Amino acid sequence: MKTKLIIGLLLLISVFSFAQTKANPEDQAIRKSLVYFVNSIKYKKIDQAVNCIYPKFFTVFQKEQITQLLNMTYNNPFMKIEVQDMKFGTIEKSELISGENFSVANYYMTMKGDASSMNDEMKKGIGEMMASKYGKANIKYNANEGTYIITAPMKVVAVSKDKKTWKLVFADKEYKSKLVNVLPKKVLDKL
Repeated sequence: MKTKLIIGLLLLISVFSFAQTKANPEDQAIRKSLVYFVNSIKYKKIDQAVNCIYPKFFTVFQKEQITQLLNMTYNNPFMKIEVQDMKFGTIEKSELISGENFSVANYYMTMKGDASSMNDEMKKGIGEMMASKYGKANIKYNANEGTYIITAPMKVVAVSKDKKTWKLVFADKEYKSKLVNVLPKKVLDKL
């Protein structure tokens, strides 16, 4: 009897784990778009990364402005940022609104920032800025190397007409007020 119970429990657990790991095609397509975007940044292909962004986003922020911002962040000679890892959080089921599908996706990017060429005052300022943006618990400083390890919780809205090709909208809190002209209210309310 005890053996049957254990076998039954193991069978039940394996069925539930299989159901959890079997992602739907929509979820996989969103993940693929996010990985492509992050890899474009990682390998310093900024124009390629900008092409992953939802075109309507550029009605609020100029494309050149976003390209320049990404270049200043990831191709900065004073603070070299290296993307080390990316992990997925939740990806919400998409919702069809006015002919487009919207899904909020959370992920975590681990980056290493080399500030060794900066003086102590600049390093401190950079550390404070990153702590305010990503949270103090997500920033670790290695004084011997002069580097920061940043675990950045990120949020994007993935947008698609066909559920196969997804474009991304940065969903940082500081952008929320400007996204009123880009995203439907129902989506904004989730951010």
